[in-house]
Amino acid sequence: MLVWEEDLKPAEKATANTATGPAANAGANATPQGSTPHVAAPAESSATAAERRVKAADKRIINGQTDVNQLVPFKYKWAWEKYLATCANHWMPQEVNMSRDIALWKDPNGLTEDERRIIKRNLGFFVTADSLAANNIVLGTYRHITAPECRQFLLRQAFEEAIHTHAYQYIVESLGLDESEIFNAYNEVKSIRDKDEFLIPFIEAIMDPNFHTGTVATDQTLLKSLIVFACLMEGLFFYVGFTQILAMGRQNKMTGAAEQYQYILRDESMHCNFGIDLINQIKLENPQLWTAEFKAEIKALFMRAVELEYAYAEDTMPRGVLGLNASMFKGYLRYIANRRATQIGLEELFPNEENPFPWMSEMIDLKKERNFFETRVIEYQSGGALSWD
Repeated sequence: MLVWEEDLKPAEKATANTATGPAANAGANATPQGSTPHVAAPAESSATAAERRVKAADKRIINGQTDVNQLVPFKYKWAWEKYLATCANHWMPQEVNMSRDIALWKDPNGLTEDERRIIKRNLGFFVTADSLAANNIVLGTYRHITAPECRQFLLRQAFEEAIHTHAYQYIVESLGLDESEIFNAYNEVKSIRDKDEFLIPFIEAIMDPNFHTGTVATDQTLLKSLIVFACLMEGLFFYVGFTQILAMGRQNKMTGAAEQYQYILRDESMHCNFGIDLINQIKLENPQLWTAEFKAEIKALFMRAVELEYAYAEDTMPRGVLGLNASMFKGYLRYIANRRATQIGLEELFPNEENPFPWMSEMIDLKKERNFFETRVIEYQSGGALSWD
């Protein structure tokens, strides 16, 4: 998700796990299956059935002809490894003690109005953002991906999006906030609504029951949606909010909420990494999609996303607070955008930008160490240990 080195291992690594040579292309010219799931064929002789067994080299991320119900033999081992890593990082919101947050929120002098605004705006965006992400996976992306290893990760990702929505609801409920105000903020707060309106067309395009992959135009539509969600939603739109709440936690404020945000940041970083691998693998298998015109369109989307997230920073921080101010996020968002762009094979959009918040990388690694808020001891497995570039 960020300019972290956690975002590392894009699909250049995937290339190493992909079969090459004539066998890898066996079926590449077959009639596209598009978005239609494989249905088991009628019973046939054992000899004929054996001939039809799935071969790893025949698998494709999109428009595959192999049986999507057969997980193995693996072709995309990177997807399976990422699935296992996310499972190793399982957590639930109720594990986090919110008593200190509740006391601080109820104390009239516990937080400034600017700090309270940040918390409400954050929750107003995130309570529905992860639902949008889950809908995009379950109702759109999953249907069009024909590699079962990748589908396995998407199922786990959808569950994690549900956990994140649960976490935000848990914070809202714990603090006794007005649920109707917070959950409807994406209709009432312009800076939040503008981000969602940017995203929704990319969800609706691939959710349309009449949408099927199999042509250059429709495959580009799917690829564009994947880029928007991996690089711009999970990889950019979440970072002002993450930085604000984690900065608050570093000052020993709202430590329960900040602890949950730390776990969510780690999860989302892994989602972003997977999405980038998926994008790069699709490009590798379908180079005809990566045209100059398509790249120009993607660059324009990156530029617009940076504008929208910076407007959100200005709205959430009309004055300096927590040692931060909105202008600090301008360079930060450009730095993240550069990282996301280069991860999918574009050149930097904003040369010479540097990361003003290097401490954010510390929030990712939860491997066998005491939580930095010192609220409880945690023992997460190696899936949470992500490197910084």
